[in-house]
Amino acid sequence: MKLIIWISIFLLLFSSCGENKKGQDATVSPEAGNLVKLSGAQMENAAVSTGLLQQKEISSILRLNGRVDVPPQNMVSISAPLGGYLKSTRLIPGMHVSRGEVIAVLEDQHYIQLQQDYLTAKARIRFLESEYQRQKELNASKASSDKVYQQAESDYRTEKVLLTALGEKLEMAGIHTGSISESNILRSVNMYAPINGYVSKVNVNIGRYISPTEILFELIDPTDIHLALKVFEKDLGKLYIGQKLTAFTNNDPQKKYPCNILLIGRDLSADRNADVHCHFESYDKKLVPGTYMNAEIQIVNKDAYVLPEDAVVRFQNKQYAFIKNTDSEFKMVEVNTGITENGFIEILDAEPMKSKEFVLKGAYSLLMSLKNKSEQ
Repeated sequence: MKLIIWISIFLLLFSSCGENKKGQDATVSPEAGNLVKLSGAQMENAAVSTGLLQQKEISSILRLNGRVDVPPQNMVSISAPLGGYLKSTRLIPGMHVSRGEVIAVLEDQHYIQLQQDYLTAKARIRFLESEYQRQKELNASKASSDKVYQQAESDYRTEKVLLTALGEKLEMAGIHTGSISESNILRSVNMYAPINGYVSKVNVNIGRYISPTEILFELIDPTDIHLALKVFEKDLGKLYIGQKLTAFTNNDPQKKYPCNILLIGRDLSADRNADVHCHFESYDKKLVPGTYMNAEIQIVNKDAYVLPEDAVVRFQNKQYAFIKNTDSEFKMVEVNTGITENGFIEILDAEPMKSKEFVLKGAYSLLMSLKNKSEQ
């Protein structure tokens, strides 16, 4: 019985030592799971080729979006300063107008009354001016009192102010004072286009009374349209005035519009972005305000260590490359990547690996071999 117990203890201790030894052997080479060794035939099939890191000048592309916009000085809101009824207009949104063209006709009794007051004041001022000059001469010879002379001067100057004010009101309404007379009083006034452009909005209809505060039409001069881009705070430092970029629409991404940066906003929104205004090098009538556009800006070039894109593989959400240990053995190492351009990818942590030989072709085949090895 004692012999059986001792044998059991011995076997238990022996198995425990064996398990400990096995565990120690498993940790002797922690990097063994990242090593792959190929036979001659496998090397030929994988078409593996190696080489050193290359140093190239690369540039990054900053991709932005925004929309076509019009500066305030190129947008005109048309209103009737003195109000009135809209007698006629032919404007519809999208229609082109020329500077000085009649775009609407207004009429109102107020225009007739204003002309009547002006012509009446104009006729009266002649009498008051004559009376003022007569009293001035009489007062100089002491033939009339100072009071009478001063009253004549006051009446004349008051009527002169009234005439000037009525004339300005008529000009504001679109009636030239030189075109009216006792026999020619206008019942309607014309409104003229102040710019060359097109109609963006029509807010009225014929027969409607327009108050002085209402906007009848909105016109846009499209010759100075620009592109307003949204740029996040972290990217503002990469931009400068005059910087070149290309823009394109979602509907026709092949059509490129060269632009340059005109103004960089410094007022950040709640989303931590700012407006960057860009000028189109050539005007295209197809670009209407409000059109959404994408833009690509090439950031300043820099020197970097790179590998071909095929040399970097993705595994478990990480980027890896293979370093040559021997002619048939390769080690998979994690790399931090940056910009990708023209088939090359930037290696950010390349400094300690500049002298290493990397697998340039066949990296994916090595990864498949490594995965098959780990699954066995």
